[in-house]
Amino acid sequence: MFHLSPQEFASKKEHYASLAEQARHLIAGEPSLIANAANFSALVYHSLPQVNWAGFYLYDGTELVVGPFQGKPACIRIAIGAGVCGTAAHTRQSQVVQDVNQHDGHIPCDAASQAEVVVPLVRADGSLLGVWDVDSPVAGRFDEEDRAGMESLCQVFMAHLDGSKAAA
Repeated sequence: MFHLSPQEFASKKEHYASLAEQARHLIAGEPSLIANAANFSALVYHSLPQVNWAGFYLYDGTELVVGPFQGKPACIRIAIGAGVCGTAAHTRQSQVVQDVNQHDGHIPCDAASQAEVVVPLVRADGSLLGVWDVDSPVAGRFDEEDRAGMESLCQVFMAHLDGSKAAA
């Protein structure tokens, strides 16, 4: 059984490195995309301070559809190019938004969310799986260290997915 215990870290970089290692162990050997995405979301949601939503939007070939997550109910569908998630999917570049109220086209799923970081999830063959989205009720919560940390977590997730030929 996996055990999540609160820890103190000297830096964000150290915290994300620990999360990446925990994620590696958590999803090891499990081929289900949905099971791994659910546990990955729970790991991050319960491990990072000042987070009110953490989860996946999965690309269905047309748009992003909400997948496994932790937090309040979310927007169900997001068009590619729309909002922070759709922009990350369209550009295939991570998005860090310090204040969602100042972001043109932000889609407010939860009025409490004030900051957001979104990482596109691209398979080894170049196809889009979806995006990883994390929100905070604190404006300015995410910075470049968080972007790099989230990208490293997503690399662990995607490497496992691509390596295991996981199916939903």
